[in-house]
Amino acid sequence: MPSVSWITSLECSTSIVQSSDNSASFLQWLEFILLSPCPQRMLYSAFNLIFLCSLIVLALQRLYSKILTNRNSGLSSLNKPLLGADNPGFRIRFWFKVSSSAIALLASSYAVLTILAFAQGVKSQWDLVEILFKLFQTMTNVVILVLFTHEKKIGAVSHPLPLRLYWATNLFLVCLLTAAAITRLVANGENSDPNMKMDDIFCLASFPIYTFLFIVAVKGSSGISPTVEEDLDWNPRPEIDGVDHNVSGYAKASLFSRAVWHWMNPILSKGYKSPLKIEEVPLLPHDHQAEKMAQLFEIYWPKPSENSKNPVRTMLLRCFWKDLAFTGFLAVVRLAVMYVGPVLIQSFITFTSGDRRNLYHGFYLILTLFISKIIEVLSSHQFNFLSQKLGMLIRSTLITGLYKKGLKLSCSSRQAHGVGQIVNYMAVDCQQLSDLVYQLHTLWMMPLQVGVALLLIYVYIGVSVLVSLGAVLGVMFLTLAITRKNNSFQFNVMKNRDKRMKATTELLNNMRVIKFQAWEEHFCEKIQSSRENEYHWLSKFMYTISGNLVLLWSVPILIAALTFGVATLMNVSLDAGTVFTATSVFKILQEPIQSFPQTLISVSQAIISLGRLDGYLMSQELEDKIVERGEGSDGKIAVKVRDGTFAWDDEGDQYVLEDLSFEIKKGELAAIVGTVGSGKSSLLASVLGELRKISGEVRVCGSTAYVAQTSWIQNATIQENILFGSPMDIEKYKNVIKVCSLEKDLDIMEHGDRTEIGERGINLSGGQKQRIQLARAVYQDCDIYLLDDIFSAVDAHTGTEIFKECIRGALKDKTVLLVTHQVDFLHNADLILVLRDGKVVQSGKYEELRQSDLDFSALVAAHETSMELVETNTTFSSVNAKQAPKSNISNQSELNGENISAGQSKSGKDSSKLIADEERETGRVSLNVYKQYCTEAYGWWGIAAVIVTSVLWQLSQMACDYWLAYETSEDRKFIASMFIGVYSGLAVVSCVFVAVRSVFVAFLGLKTAQSFFNQILNSILHAPMSFFDTTPSGRVLSRASSDQVNVDIMIPLFLSITIVMYFSLLGILIITCQYAWPTIFLIIPLIWLNIWYQGYYIATSRELTRLEQITKAPIIHHFSETISGFMTIRCFRKQDKFFQGNIDRVNSNLRMNFHNSASNEWLGFRLEMIGSFVLCIATIFLILLPSTIIRPEYVGLALSYGLPLNSVLYWTVYLGSFLENRMVSVERIKQFINIPSEASWRKSDSPASPDWPIRGEIEIKDLQVRYRQNTPLVLRGISLSINGGEKIGVVGRTGSGKSTLIQVMFRLVEPYAGKIIVDGVDICKLGLHDLRSRFGIIPQEPVLFEGTVRSNIDPLGLYSDDEIWESLERCQLKEVVSAKPDKLDSSVVDSGDNWSVGQRQLLCLGRVMLKHSTILFMDEATASVDSQTDVVIQKIIRQDFSACTIITIAHRIPTVIDCDRVLVIDDGLAKEFGNPSNLLERPTLFGALVQEYANRSSGL
Repeated sequence: MPSVSWITSLECSTSIVQSSDNSASFLQWLEFILLSPCPQRMLYSAFNLIFLCSLIVLALQRLYSKILTNRNSGLSSLNKPLLGADNPGFRIRFWFKVSSSAIALLASSYAVLTILAFAQGVKSQWDLVEILFKLFQTMTNVVILVLFTHEKKIGAVSHPLPLRLYWATNLFLVCLLTAAAITRLVANGENSDPNMKMDDIFCLASFPIYTFLFIVAVKGSSGISPTVEEDLDWNPRPEIDGVDHNVSGYAKASLFSRAVWHWMNPILSKGYKSPLKIEEVPLLPHDHQAEKMAQLFEIYWPKPSENSKNPVRTMLLRCFWKDLAFTGFLAVVRLAVMYVGPVLIQSFITFTSGDRRNLYHGFYLILTLFISKIIEVLSSHQFNFLSQKLGMLIRSTLITGLYKKGLKLSCSSRQAHGVGQIVNYMAVDCQQLSDLVYQLHTLWMMPLQVGVALLLIYVYIGVSVLVSLGAVLGVMFLTLAITRKNNSFQFNVMKNRDKRMKATTELLNNMRVIKFQAWEEHFCEKIQSSRENEYHWLSKFMYTISGNLVLLWSVPILIAALTFGVATLMNVSLDAGTVFTATSVFKILQEPIQSFPQTLISVSQAIISLGRLDGYLMSQELEDKIVERGEGSDGKIAVKVRDGTFAWDDEGDQYVLEDLSFEIKKGELAAIVGTVGSGKSSLLASVLGELRKISGEVRVCGSTAYVAQTSWIQNATIQENILFGSPMDIEKYKNVIKVCSLEKDLDIMEHGDRTEIGERGINLSGGQKQRIQLARAVYQDCDIYLLDDIFSAVDAHTGTEIFKECIRGALKDKTVLLVTHQVDFLHNADLILVLRDGKVVQSGKYEELRQSDLDFSALVAAHETSMELVETNTTFSSVNAKQAPKSNISNQSELNGENISAGQSKSGKDSSKLIADEERETGRVSLNVYKQYCTEAYGWWGIAAVIVTSVLWQLSQMACDYWLAYETSEDRKFIASMFIGVYSGLAVVSCVFVAVRSVFVAFLGLKTAQSFFNQILNSILHAPMSFFDTTPSGRVLSRASSDQVNVDIMIPLFLSITIVMYFSLLGILIITCQYAWPTIFLIIPLIWLNIWYQGYYIATSRELTRLEQITKAPIIHHFSETISGFMTIRCFRKQDKFFQGNIDRVNSNLRMNFHNSASNEWLGFRLEMIGSFVLCIATIFLILLPSTIIRPEYVGLALSYGLPLNSVLYWTVYLGSFLENRMVSVERIKQFINIPSEASWRKSDSPASPDWPIRGEIEIKDLQVRYRQNTPLVLRGISLSINGGEKIGVVGRTGSGKSTLIQVMFRLVEPYAGKIIVDGVDICKLGLHDLRSRFGIIPQEPVLFEGTVRSNIDPLGLYSDDEIWESLERCQLKEVVSAKPDKLDSSVVDSGDNWSVGQRQLLCLGRVMLKHSTILFMDEATASVDSQTDVVIQKIIRQDFSACTIITIAHRIPTVIDCDRVLVIDDGLAKEFGNPSNLLERPTLFGALVQEYANRSSGL
């Protein structure tokens, strides 16, 4: 029986289905069930019955569980709702009302139809089926209406899953009935049965309602929303199993929920209603968390015995091979169904050009197409999601592995890689390996995909396929050649990016010194030089990618022209079916050809990254067995070193300590002394096991604590720094604060020990940092304390207190190894070790060593010489000191860059947070951000040029396809030469347009990226010092690395592709609607759905992307902080605590990444399903409309355009959203471009002459300074006058305002009121560089930059080698430098870590001696050198700068006792200012300080 007969037949008997042929019988049965009205209604009724039964079963199950609960609890719960608990506060929205109205309309309509059917009676089997069908429809809709009422009662925010599944499946059955109804109405016209005709009309009328209910099912929301924020997550069935409820829904989702990303609905709903906060994003499933990945890394890392050449690759394959295999399987499934659509084109054209009476065949084709599309959509999006998830897990594994390695690195390995480069390993290399997973399967899938495509073309065109094969191979070889070039370009881009990041890190870490010296321009040139090299290679890389895109977008049309040309020459018949099948296959070929070179690029980048990671993860580690550790307290020896020889480097024979032998007994105080560079700090490092042991034995009995010479403070509160992960013991804690002289400091800070410390302790004075470090060590209550020059940064009074209360008090029963230059304390030591050139030349007690004429005698003699004047004056001041006014230690904390505001209410919690949370935009990325990016290079003309070339390219492509359809029509005489000539011409025009467009977009992108880079660099360099005090360097570095990479590469590339996708989608819709014209009615709902879905999705996705960026910076910052304090962390055995800190930060970042990937696929799956649905409806119209309306060749054209509709629809929306997410980088960079700037560097109308200052006269008038508005004054009205050439000493308690005075002289902090006049010029009227470059300064913290001795002494290259050698000789470093093989070109590593702190301070002194400034500031310039060297340096300074004005801040009284005048600052005021001798003749604060210094030894 023909298909149309089945559709019009009202027969219910199966006897009409008869056939001897089994296959034919099966087809007839299928036609009968699907097309005949009677079985259709029976099928539909059965479906409704199943749904009703399932609801009854669920209700009974719920009732039974409530009865059980009632029995167990003894409470009545039967009166509670069956499907949930009452939700007290909710709002009924319009969506719920419309949905319930639609159901009510269906229920009432079917009730009327049921009554009418009963009224007519049962005259045949058909009448019975019809009555039952309408009755079941009525019952089902009534039950759903009851369910709606129940939802309203309990306030359910979403419809139950069974109901949504019912509506979704229901649409398929309704489509079947609607298609049959349209066919009957068209085929029978006036001859149809009246009752049947009424049913068909009702079916068509109800179709929009069922479509709307399908949308309700997809959306899931019931239209009921909670009235309070807390109820957003309200769950009518709360869990009581104790499981963490904030774990991602993925963890407990069913197979179906995972397949369609239904588990993402709660977070998307929440994100749509209000911007997501970090705490609202669920945690990762437990098996995806960083802890698990770290365990996998340890388990699967190759053992040393395996001798693996690629350990990272081996480990990753062992961990994740199963996941890789499954994603590979999904790729094969997707490939299998991908070619179904093109193959069906020929069948559709044959059907529409032949006999259309057998509609069954047409619907069979549509059903096949629909099923293949569903499988394709499911497999492709699951492949995407699982690949991204796998990439995320790989990144997690690598970051945790890199961090753990960082805790074990030897010193030379750490210096070899550098912090900046290790940051790039984390930020860039791990990300590249993560991104590779998605593209990895392309390597083996590409040959398979191309092979299948060429086989199909061979079936249709024959041996002409050889031309296609040749063209594909040619393109492959060309792209391989381009990729090889790209590989080298990319390598050079990364290498120069590493250099730029290293220079940027150095700039940020040492910004205070750079501003003091006015070196911003020098460092700008250094960074710009690296950027210019990076930009050179980046340009080549981007233009090469553009060439690749031109080639790949031109491939389908060029291969088609070649293939059709050869086919016409070989007299192959080209009809519409053949031509459009071939063009569809060529378009599919575009994907592997397009992705294959990109995959090769990614693979080559990944190989480079793997090599870099292998190099880092295989770097030399510190050996655990260097030091023999005995944790017990048996025996008398605490530290024993015998015949020890040590080196910092992992290789080579440059020994830093030789023939080292000593023993320190338990409870002893051992002092280690020696001149600068003698190896004192190295000795402590050897005891800690931080040096490479060449020979000998080191034994340590007990736990160790370490206080470094260069303070290491965490970006946390003072309390957290002191506790250092240990539990709080209030009594012990208070005692530690007391013995480390921190009580007064904490009292003057508004939030006390809850005050947050800035990055690298930036908002504390040197003395405060040192004492917090000491408190941290004392609180840990260890057995052995290694203290490295802890008195250098504190004044005499504080130093004495610490020695008495802490070292000889709290630590009196502990073993202490004290490196010091303070000779005063040495007579209290049980053992003194004297070092010279890395050897212990003397050891013993104080009196024993005094009697020898060796090094120790020289040190003591130098100290005594420096004390002569002090002791001379002590006799005058001893009586007066007792009557001296009591110093009121400042109630403002003097800080290096930030003042913790006092005087505000201590209840205010916000102000305690110095480091503000990172600024974060919310809502859509504003159109202004897009405008700023797009118009940055050439304004609106650039945008216009890109859009015009894109439109012309799309039109030329459409013209090619129109020409194919026109030439292959049956009534057109085919002229081969004309056909190929016109087609080839159009193809060439298309290629020209795409080439012009791609190159222009790359050019615009590069110009824009460089403009943004220059702006942010300029903004950072001009930022005031307060910006760096309150902004962690990680925030700036993340913008300089990942955000700049987005602006360099990702945004221009994806902006270009997004524009292409929008025009492609427009082309598809135009051609589809032109020929399947009824589809035009679907365009408005299609556009609405797309806009709604994009808006719904982007609200969450955008915030997740922002949160992902914000949570990425703390990983880098925490790692940088860890690397800086690795010796402290390892000494206290806190590696596990810090590793957990890394784990927490990685988890925080990855949960954003995970849910962002899931939201992408949630959107993609739904959009592609909609696209597939629209395509199938359009195809229904193509087979229903007669050939007089739509010709067969245009069916082929419409299908060849329509087949990719689902993927184009998804990619258009996804790429638009992806681009918006990447645009967040522009937004973030713009935040830092708009930083308020400090004063201009130079002024054209500068009142100072070129040789200013000449005399060096300084006049300060009522100077007041505060760090920020609404904070108290730090300097509270200082007035004084300094004559040219005077030597001024500045003294005062720690935190009195001494360093602030220097900062305001250099205008790192601007005066709040008052004036500073130097040689008659108000310094506030000068440009900052005009001011700072004329002064000399030796800052408190000695800073060296990576490079050479020459580049550190003379960064600007202004002086000759002879002048540099003379400067080195004067600062006592000539012998040390000349002994090195490279002399002035000897290396200085990052932060100068290969030089001792004392040597670093001397190098900083050498810089100033070279500069010969008229005014010189010295801020604790010789705090880290021994007394002997200090005496020599002070003598040289007096000689070299005899005519200069020198202002010296010092804690050592001998350094300032012979100054012309001394300034005593206390409480932000100039309390005393006069000649030292005069001040000592009467009761003064200065006299008290001198007395303390002179008598501190005797009082111990």
